[in-house]
Amino acid sequence: MKMFKLVPTFIFLIAFFPSANWVAGQSIETSNKLPSTQQPGASHTQEMPVLFKDNFEDGSSKWEVIDNQSWKLEDHGKGQSLSIIQRNSEYQPKVRSPRHIALIKDIEAADFVIKFKVKSTKDTGNHRDCCVFFGYQNPTNYYYVHLGAKPDPHSGQIMIVKDAPRLALTKNEKKTPWDDSWHHVKLVRDSRKGTIEIYFDDMEKPHMSVTDTTFGKGRIGLGSFDDMNAFDEVEVRGK
Repeated sequence: MKMFKLVPTFIFLIAFFPSANWVAGQSIETSNKLPSTQQPGASHTQEMPVLFKDNFEDGSSKWEVIDNQSWKLEDHGKGQSLSIIQRNSEYQPKVRSPRHIALIKDIEAADFVIKFKVKSTKDTGNHRDCCVFFGYQNPTNYYYVHLGAKPDPHSGQIMIVKDAPRLALTKNEKKTPWDDSWHHVKLVRDSRKGTIEIYFDDMEKPHMSVTDTTFGKGRIGLGSFDDMNAFDEVEVRGK
């Protein structure tokens, strides 16, 4: 009689709790939740509208270039690119900071994602670099990422310029693997969280990241401290 009572009870439980796994008379709860598909660096910034695109095939009129003598449109095998053509620059900033700067005209953003392609056109050794500028308020107040080949306190770091010589916000020890090829770069800025993430070729794992809230909305740009690069296929999503 005991077995006769147990079987209907077991059938009743299966009928009314179909999402449970039943093993040896015990239930093991299962979840209907799918694993998160959010990628590293993903946030509300990934859903923002496109603010800007440029492949330089129509020239460089969308950019404010500091020191026109150092920049030129060149063909590096994939159409025109905006290129730094010499290491020296007539631009002498008031505080120790990058000398090659090209800022996107008429755009300011607090939250954004910038993607672009970059090619280093001269091997200058450990400090071979390119820079990404953002939160740009004026020539002595902004953030920039220095993608230097070999990191030290002044190379290969996320930097801040605040009315004083540039200062590293990070203590990065990862080398930036420069060669003579094109590379993909992405920078994600989320002002709500204060996060800054820079990606180099690997778009899933940040090359460097830091949290800082000194500057919010500001201009965005590309360049180098004192090296030579070609830039192409720039896209900015933001607000």
